[in-house]
Amino acid sequence: MFTRFLLAATLLLSAAGHAFTGSESCNNCHQQEYNNWQGSHHDLAMQLPTPETVLGDFDDASFTYNGVTTRFYRDGDLYKVRTDGEDGKLTDYTVKYVFGVYPLQQYLLPLSRGRLQALSIAWDARPADQGGQRWYHLYPDEAIDYRDPLHWTGPYQNWNSRCAECHSTDLVKNYDPETRAFDTHYAEIDVGCEACHGPGEKHLELARENKLAGVANGGFPTELAQRGEWAFPENATIARRRQTLESRAQVDSCGRCHSRRGTLGDYHYGADLLATHRLALPQPPLYYHDGQIRDEDYVYGSFLQSKMHLAGVVCSNCHEPHSLALRAPGNGVCAQCHMPQEYDTPEHHHHPADSAGAQCANCHMPETTYMGVDPRRDHSIRIPRPDLSAAMGTPNACTQCHTDRDPQWAVTAMRGWGVHFRDTGSHISRAFQRFDQGDRSVVPALAQLANDPAAAPIWRATALEAVAQGGGREAIQAVTAVLYDDDPLLRASAVRSLDFLPLDQRYQLLQALIDDEVAAVRMEVATSLAGVPLEQLSPQQAQQLRDLFAWYLGILALHAEMPETQLQMGIFEVGRGDLEQAEAHYREALALNPQLVPGYLNLADVLRARGRDDEAREQLLKALEFAPESGDTLHTLGLLETRAGNTELALDYLQRAARLETTGTRHRFVYAIALHDLGKPQQAIIQLQALLRELPRDEEVLLALANYSAELGQLEKARSYARTLTQLAPRNRGYQQLLQSLSSAPAAR
Repeated sequence: MFTRFLLAATLLLSAAGHAFTGSESCNNCHQQEYNNWQGSHHDLAMQLPTPETVLGDFDDASFTYNGVTTRFYRDGDLYKVRTDGEDGKLTDYTVKYVFGVYPLQQYLLPLSRGRLQALSIAWDARPADQGGQRWYHLYPDEAIDYRDPLHWTGPYQNWNSRCAECHSTDLVKNYDPETRAFDTHYAEIDVGCEACHGPGEKHLELARENKLAGVANGGFPTELAQRGEWAFPENATIARRRQTLESRAQVDSCGRCHSRRGTLGDYHYGADLLATHRLALPQPPLYYHDGQIRDEDYVYGSFLQSKMHLAGVVCSNCHEPHSLALRAPGNGVCAQCHMPQEYDTPEHHHHPADSAGAQCANCHMPETTYMGVDPRRDHSIRIPRPDLSAAMGTPNACTQCHTDRDPQWAVTAMRGWGVHFRDTGSHISRAFQRFDQGDRSVVPALAQLANDPAAAPIWRATALEAVAQGGGREAIQAVTAVLYDDDPLLRASAVRSLDFLPLDQRYQLLQALIDDEVAAVRMEVATSLAGVPLEQLSPQQAQQLRDLFAWYLGILALHAEMPETQLQMGIFEVGRGDLEQAEAHYREALALNPQLVPGYLNLADVLRARGRDDEAREQLLKALEFAPESGDTLHTLGLLETRAGNTELALDYLQRAARLETTGTRHRFVYAIALHDLGKPQQAIIQLQALLRELPRDEEVLLALANYSAELGQLEKARSYARTLTQLAPRNRGYQQLLQSLSSAPAAR
């Protein structure tokens, strides 16, 4: 079945394009650009191992991690690594490629079935006086052995699937799901000219025939020269584009690799990024609530938040696209558009000239270090907000530099400069944080952002998905207002946000998007409509959905080697009602990653739905063996034992899950409900009151407290909780009726 879907997707995605000709073919006519590219990080993204390319110490060096000593040595011209393999035993491997160049270099080692794996022991390529010139492990604070999926032999260190798309040109992954083997090929080993510009055959043909004049983009499939002309309007201190940027082709081209995303089939040069990729929104845990980087985001998702992006700035305004170097040293990059007489002065930055604090990027693009030694700047390009740090715990550039100070010190210092933040309490990041804490009173503020055409689309999409979680009138109004927006990012989020509606209403709203031109939108439509009963549609409508579903599964089958893709396919089949096929996908996910907790949870749900509770319990207990503190697993076990009538065991599991919960409130809330339903209402109230102290505006908690207090005859407390509910949601008739019924109830004797 996998092979059939793979073939279908390949046929759907293949196009009669022109051939790749190699970077060397560009040199004759574009010598300056070619010379700039040579030696760049793109050029050196992946290389064969030679004395010139291998930076690490292979002179019989060793490194010990988690009780395993790895040896790096030479065997003639070969670079060898002796380390723990897939079975945990020390094995000798030959380095096939070097990966990257600075500030670290990794080494690709071959395993069976065509796999190339990135060794987790990397070479710190920085100078010795900066702490470099050493071997180090990418996960120094974790004890990762051969059984862990993060081990260098595991699925998450696989080059073919996780790295190759962005380190080589014209990659063809060639994964066979029947044998779980790869036959991966590429046109060029590194990130060559055509990796960005697209295949060059047509351009060369036109050049040889002297027919380039008047041909769009010179015969290339995409236009990347979008730097534009900038000028300072009269009396302005910030430059503006002379012509509005009509296309984001360049930014999207860079975003193909420089973004936190998932790939949807073959890349389409010149198309919207969402035609071939799914984009991660600025949400926890990848980002902080204010959009600052937390996990690796590869800058695109940050840049889309920025005022620079909204003003029409593109990547090549700041970076020379071939060498990747900055356009100017120091503050010169920013001075292209921000008048230095106004901004590169102590009156603006309030630091001594030539100090670190006088550098624009240090305040507006602070660094976060990933992979141990790789500092990367936050491209959301924001004003430091220590006031939000004090209120929310988010980072700020001030105390990232002044590490011996706290955010309140920075707030006081900025007040001394005449900088006063008037919106600390109403800043939209506070609304996102409060929403995640269960406070639904912020929904109107989020809905306002979702419908603000002047706001960055990526923030509108993020707000939209939050609003939809609450359902109700605001959600319907917010979603329908952008469901057919020109921006595919908004359309995709709007589709994803419709789950709160009944299936028949969803189908009516989404019919027009079944053939949406952007793949990411169609993927969301397929997921949302998976449960539509085809027999209730007209033959034409049913066939339209069958075609969509076949395309959807074909796209996913292109990435069948990824455990998370198998999960996604399983979830889709559950929506379609095919539990047998869903079970097969979940089992395949676990075969690819035996420590995938969501795989066990989803498989247990399917087994339980098929009346196989004992097998479901067995799967959940397996997950606990390697993840004993998985709150989700304990929670699911508690629910299973509740249904089985094993009251005390159920409460034990649910209590353990509640104690482990550090984000969200679901486990603690359900534990309180279980206490009530299993005959312990007073203990339930104690748990709910503890939750309420943390989340004083959580309507779900308040409603349960009102009802349970009334049951115990504590009417005054019940009325107080109900009164708070009516204040939080004055239009909720249910809350009004609850308060009225409690107010008219006789007092306990």
